[in-house]
Amino acid sequence: MLTQPRHSHDERIKGYALGEVLIAFGVLSVVFAGLIYGYVQANRMSEWSSMSLAAQAYAAQGAEQARAADWRPRDWPPTNGPGTMDELTNGTVKIQTDIMDIPMQGDPGSASGTNFAFWVTNIITVTNYSINPTIRQIRSECHWTFPLTGQVQTNTTILLRAADQ
Repeated sequence: MLTQPRHSHDERIKGYALGEVLIAFGVLSVVFAGLIYGYVQANRMSEWSSMSLAAQAYAAQGAEQARAADWRPRDWPPTNGPGTMDELTNGTVKIQTDIMDIPMQGDPGSASGTNFAFWVTNIITVTNYSINPTIRQIRSECHWTFPLTGQVQTNTTILLRAADQ
């Protein structure tokens, strides 16, 4: 009569129990969730950084345009307005609205491309900073909305400009 050989106690417990497998899957899922969350946060931060940098460049562009305006306070007779000796007088406020210069999908100028357009508003203010010596402050504020949170952000550039500069 043939009998089956008896297995020793050590050979019967050479597998994993169901509890151990479930704990391993739990640890693995927590690790993957952390990796995915980290990737999403890195993507969000890089998108915010690109939009903030584009807005800062737009604010600097507006400030430089105002700085390029003609201002010669020593000329006579004193005049102001476009094409005169003082193109941007004290208290001048100029508002520009444009599409933010960031890579996007689609045509931002078309009516169907409005989903891909990120709008910015640039407010340029010129004020007298000092009378003697004559110095003006040019403040350019660029307001934009971060689409993932809906919060309005502001980037500002401030320049001081002396006459005939």
